[in-house]
Amino acid sequence: MTDYDVLRVFCAPNGGYGNELGVVREGSQVPGADERQALAAKLGFSETVFVDDPERGVVDIWTPGTRLPFAGHPCVGVGWLLDVPELVTGAGPVGVRLDGEFSWIEARAEWVPPRTLRRYPSAREVEALAVPPAGEWVYAWAWEDEAAGRVRARAFPGRGDGVEEDEATGAAALLLTERLGRALNITQGLGSQILTAPQPHGWVEVGGRVRLER
Repeated sequence: MTDYDVLRVFCAPNGGYGNELGVVREGSQVPGADERQALAAKLGFSETVFVDDPERGVVDIWTPGTRLPFAGHPCVGVGWLLDVPELVTGAGPVGVRLDGEFSWIEARAEWVPPRTLRRYPSAREVEALAVPPAGEWVYAWAWEDEAAGRVRARAFPGRGDGVEEDEATGAAALLLTERLGRALNITQGLGSQILTAPQPHGWVEVGGRVRLER
């Protein structure tokens, strides 16, 4: 069995919740694309990261059904784990910084695959949503406190790969931040927390707490 770590990314202030992430620190143990896809499907996390060069931060990100050039919660999590200033992803270089209890990445909205950002009138309506049919990647959101930048959100990947809802989704939060043009404090899923802030020249910072689960 391949060795891997499990992190929880975007934990709540009390350390709970967060989205689980599988990290294979020795990517050379699983060298082929078919093997990586099979392991990601077997583990069943929304994403699994294979570290190909821990010194340079070279990483390879997979869902249970496909390879991703970039994804938010994997980069926040593996950036914390490796403690490097930069990750090298298929989309481009992702800046990393650790700031007290938070791990931050800096990335670009154009790296994110298409998502439907669907606004609802209230947080209560977002919380009451049923999982929609597969076929469309939906980020459902509503203002909890617009003046304070507080958002309630849920994410439905719609890929048909067994992951019906993402507990916390950095890439979709990045897209929403880019669209709204302001810093956000997002509560997603059952209680995960995602912080974001737009930066100059089209970059967006996304941050959260990371815990080593096992």
